[in-house]
Order: sequence, then C-alpha cells, then structure tokens
Amino acid sequence: MPYLFYPAALIFGFIALIVGANIFVDGSSFMAKKLRIPPLIVGLTIVALGTSAPELAVNITSAVQGANELAFSNVVGSNIFNLLAVLGVCALISPVPVERDVTRRDLPLFILICAALFLYAGGTGFLGYRDMRMSETVGTVGRLAGALLLAGFLIYTIILIISAKKRKLEGELSIKPGLSTGKSIIFILAGIALIIGGGQAVVYGARKLASSFGVTETLIGLTIVAVGTSLPELVTSIVAALKGETELAVGNAVGSNILNIMLILGVSALIDPIGVSLASLCDTLLMIASGILTLIFALTAKRIRRLEGAMMLAAYAASLVFAFARG
Repeated sequence: MPYLFYPAALIFGFIALIVGANIFVDGSSFMAKKLRIPPLIVGLTIVALGTSAPELAVNITSAVQGANELAFSNVVGSNIFNLLAVLGVCALISPVPVERDVTRRDLPLFILICAALFLYAGGTGFLGYRDMRMSETVGTVGRLAGALLLAGFLIYTIILIISAKKRKLEGELSIKPGLSTGKSIIFILAGIALIIGGGQAVVYGARKLASSFGVTETLIGLTIVAVGTSLPELVTSIVAALKGETELAVGNAVGSNILNIMLILGVSALIDPIGVSLASLCDTLLMIASGILTLIFALTAKRIRRLEGAMMLAAYAASLVFAFARG
C-alpha cells in the first residue's frame, strides 16, 4: 500500500502546484491591473514567480523540514531539465531563435553564477573528493550566501525592468476575463493554499520514495521532483513551439534558471543552511556544462537548430543515466 500511496502523493502534489500557480497568476494579474500596476512589472514579477512557484514551494518546504539535500538537487535538476530537455524539445519542433541579450547577458550570467556556486559549495577541493562516497557532504550554502543570492536577484530584476522599459516592451498582459475583485482574491488565496499543499505533498512523497527504494534524496530531487516542478515550463514551451512562437523560449528558460538559483536557492539557504553532497557538486558541474552547451549552440547561428535540439535531448538522457548509475 505505501508503495502506491507515495507516488500518488507526488502526482497530487504536482497537479496542485501547477493548478495553484495558474490561478495565483490569474488572480494576482487581475488585481495588479485594477491597481494600475504596469503589465511589464506584472510580467517580470507575478508571472515569473507563478511559473517558478512549484520549485519555490518544494524548496521552502524542504528547508523547513530539514531536507535541504532535496532542495538543492531540485534546483539543479530543474535547471538542467529546462536547458537540455525543454529547449531540446522546442528545437526539434521548430528551430529556436535566440535574442542578443540572452547570449550577451543572461546565459553568461547564469554560467558565472553556477561556477561561483560550485566553488563556494566545495568545488575548490573537488579533485580531493575522489575517494569519498557520493552521499557525503562536502560543502554548505549558508545564510550569507543566501542573502547575497537574493540581493543579486533584486539587482538582476531591476536591470531587466530598466532594459525592458528602454526597449518599450510593455505589451498587454493576458488576463483571465470575467474576474471580479472578490473572485481574484479567492483565486489568490486558493492558489497559495494549493501551492503550499502541493509542495508539502511533493516533499513527503519524494522523501518516502527515496527511503522505500533505498536511493538518495539527491537522486529523487534531480530526476522526479525536478521534472515534475518544471512541467509548467515544458508544457508552455511545447505549446508555443507548436504555434511557431519560439522567440522567447531561450530567454524564458534561462531567466527561470537564474530565478531558481538566486531567489529559490537564496530563500532556502536563508531558512536553513544547505549541505551539499559530492553527488550534488557533480550535478552542479553538469548544470554549468548545460549552460555552456546552450550558449555555444545559441551563438553558432543565432538559433538552436533541430540537430542541436536532438543533441541536447541526448545529453539530458546521458545525464539521467549517469545519475541513476551513480545512485
């Protein structure tokens, strides 16, 4: 019975997170419009937070429950999935154009942050860990690092807003029609409740599955939880690609990844310092390699082509094989 209950908890949690994030965005966007908040600000804050709400809920729950091994691997796994799997699928459907800002600012910044995180979390002694077990803790992302990540996220958001205003990107935001003030408040509250409840269910199911099958929380977080919390980005990107609207796919994926590290990991570390295992350190290297590979493909023809998309999917499959072989 438990073996059926734990996957059910995971599935329920993922559904609750996705539904909760959607109705939270709808309710919050409508209220922001009523309060005359510019659509640009809404898009860069409420909508961005809504699409990353699953990762945020899972990581805060993990931090509160002292399961930070799951929190760190969820962020790293989601970032690898967003770059290699989401963009790979989009490129297979239709070549993905890459904006200049992504190759000049966002992707280099993402790689730089990942490299700094790797070094801070124990990468300076990486070669000396070869005789250690993968599950052993080799470093920590403490509260000071969390505060610095959050400060960096605030600065990055301000830079995005200034850049967007210069380029006059204040398009109309799509708001769910027919929402009254009362309904929007209900949407916001229900969305928050579903996000919190979904996060609790995912963390519970993931931890129990890990202990039941004798695998590490790092592996569960890197694979099942990471893919589950990235479903909104995957579905949205596939729908956009099928409609031929792939222009923002790379920017959205990279922006989401930067938010995952700076905001979500920063909040998690502030709540409770995160112990980083040797396995997570290896996965951080894979995350850096994923960013570099994406940047190379983006620079070759200012787009990610179908063959490159297939190579990205193959690289993601290889990373999964490596993760399961490692245990």
